[in-house]
Amino acid sequence: MECRQCGSPLERPGDYCLVCRTPNCDTVVLDLARDRATLTMLDDETVVGETVVTTTPEDGEEAGVVELRNFAGRIADEVRRKRPEEVYAAGDRDVLRATRDQLHYSFYRVGDDEDPVEAVLARRGDRALEVVDAAPAEKLGGSHSTLIGERAGRRAVQTVAGHPHVKKIIPGPIDAGGSGSRTGVRAKATRADENGNVRLLLRDGSSVQENRVVTTAMDRERGERVRADLNDALAEADLQ
Repeated sequence: MECRQCGSPLERPGDYCLVCRTPNCDTVVLDLARDRATLTMLDDETVVGETVVTTTPEDGEEAGVVELRNFAGRIADEVRRKRPEEVYAAGDRDVLRATRDQLHYSFYRVGDDEDPVEAVLARRGDRALEVVDAAPAEKLGGSHSTLIGERAGRRAVQTVAGHPHVKKIIPGPIDAGGSGSRTGVRAKATRADENGNVRLLLRDGSSVQENRVVTTAMDRERGERVRADLNDALAEADLQ
């Protein structure tokens, strides 16, 4: 493949051109299995190339940890070569988590029951959503400042606040009249309203707290996609 700007040869499809400093893709889609990762590079709605990274999972806890970290590192290196604006991912959660830990990009989750590339192409409209470039702590507001669940509750709120399409989280009052639970803190983003905003429900034992999450989505359909991203992030953080 050649650079679309200056025609210089690129080592791999979609690589950022170091000659004229031009990106050759804007999105990378990761389809992750435990032994194989497929990276598809998109430029707007055009597929510009595909790269496959493979590994052989190791037996034994220590060897497996090292092998997974190395596998994720190779995937992360491929993403860095592209310098994309967005990264979408589907598949094995362990591989996804290990890869994301080695990158500074925000990952958008794609449902495992979908073809990742087709799903991303269908979601191109989400690129128009405003991105909120603020630290998670700056997105917390409202008259109630107490969060249930102590450290785990704060981690759930920070996970949600870290999403680029979340503008603000407004903690609500705490209802201590629910049924008891021994599963620890659980968190879930509920169905989006007509304005694209969702609710974050925190449960800790018999206590329940409903927190309002203001997003940059402007309708229910796009709010539902943000909600799905939030629930995937909460699940990966072991909070569901």
